[in-house]
Parts: sequence; C-alpha cells; structure tokens
Amino acid sequence: MKQEKSIIKLENISFSYPGSNINGSGKKILDELSFELNPGDKIGMIAPNGSGKTTLLHTILGLCTPDSGTIQLFGENITKEKDFAKYRPKIGLMFQDSDDQLFNPYVIDDVAFGPLNLGYSQEQALMIAKETLGNLGIEKLENSIVHKLSGGQKRLVALASVLAMKPKALLLDEPTAGLDIEVKTRIEGILKKIDIALLVVAHDFNFLKNISARIFSMDNGKILKDDQIHIHQHEHIHKYGRDPHTHI
Repeated sequence: MKQEKSIIKLENISFSYPGSNINGSGKKILDELSFELNPGDKIGMIAPNGSGKTTLLHTILGLCTPDSGTIQLFGENITKEKDFAKYRPKIGLMFQDSDDQLFNPYVIDDVAFGPLNLGYSQEQALMIAKETLGNLGIEKLENSIVHKLSGGQKRLVALASVLAMKPKALLLDEPTAGLDIEVKTRIEGILKKIDIALLVVAHDFNFLKNISARIFSMDNGKILKDDQIHIHQHEHIHKYGRDPHTHI
C-alpha cells in the first residue's frame, strides 16, 4: 500500500526577528525546529506566550521566512513565494484575530472569496459559501454586515471562510480565545467532526484534549512531543482567594 506524503514537513527550521536583541542581533524564535503533519493527524500545541507558536504557523505558509532549514508541503520542497501560493489554499490558516482575516462587507462575500480565487464561478462560489455556512450552523449570518458581528460570530465566519476552500489541513491560532462557552463548544464540535488534518494552537488544555489525538508544546524554539512533556491541572484554596493576588 502506497504511503501518503506528509502534508507539512519542517526540518531544522531556525527563525529570528531581526534586531530583537540590544546588540542588534535577533533572538531565535525557532531553533533548528523539526515538525511533521500527516494526513489524519490531529495535533494540539500548548505553550506560553512568546514561545513561537504563531511564528511556527506563519513560517509553514511562508508568512515568515526562516533563516535556515527546509520546508516541504505535500512532498515538494518550498523555497519561493510562488510555491507557497500554490499550496496555501490546501492548508487553511485561521488567524488569532478574525479582523485580520475578514475584509468584505458582508459575510457571504467573505466566505465566497476563497472559492472565487480558486477559479469557481460566482454561482458556484456562492453555493459553496452557503453550504459551508449551513454546515457550521450559521446560515442566518449570510447577509450580515461583518463589522457588526460579535467576536464569536466573526470567529465562526473566519472558520467558514477557510473551510469553504476545502483544504487538506487546518492551522488554527487560538480559535477559542476570548469566546464564551457556547461558541467554544460549537467550534469544538465542528473540529471534532471534520475529516482533515489539524494543527491547533491554544492555551485551553481541555479544548485541545477534546479535539486532538496528540498534544505538543514548545520550549527554546523547539517542539516538545507528548512523550517529552507532562501537562497537569490543579485546584487550590487559600484565605486570600477573594482578593486580587499574584502566584509566584
């Protein structure tokens, strides 16, 4: 049986933001990092702010250019912008801030934008957009003005705009951050049902546990796999719990 190619394969990727140190050199955000996402993988990523999670997602799709290392998408070495452009529709990226992703006045136009750029006719693109909104249970938002939507509604529409392109994999950057429990539950349900590879960055361990088969972390610019980390939660009580306080 022929083995399917990796969707994403990173080898020894290093990346620094220029001039981020006092001496003018860049601090390494990714340090000889390697990662692979295969068809069917459901991978969660949990790590502190500043650990490089968002940079990793952006590097995969060419939004950040690594200092060294190799990127393969669907088995092809990617070195130029035109190569990334070829594969971006197949690897959907949902940004942490929905306002960075939604730019059309009306919801239906935003969701149809991707299919239109893939070469579908106006009629076909609208049909795909309507179907996608229906699958996510937000068809009533079809003719809504985007900037008047709530944060949770925008997040769902952003997800719809990515799924309308029928990608082979999804990269999601904090998809439930700042959302109420109802929208979080809806997004969780959607991600559990869809049959495509996932790499999901989030701070919510329970959310990741419910949608992922494996949970990784990041430290010092490298990925720690689930056999290298131990994530735990605990509850505690003390007499100053009602007052503002800091844990050290």
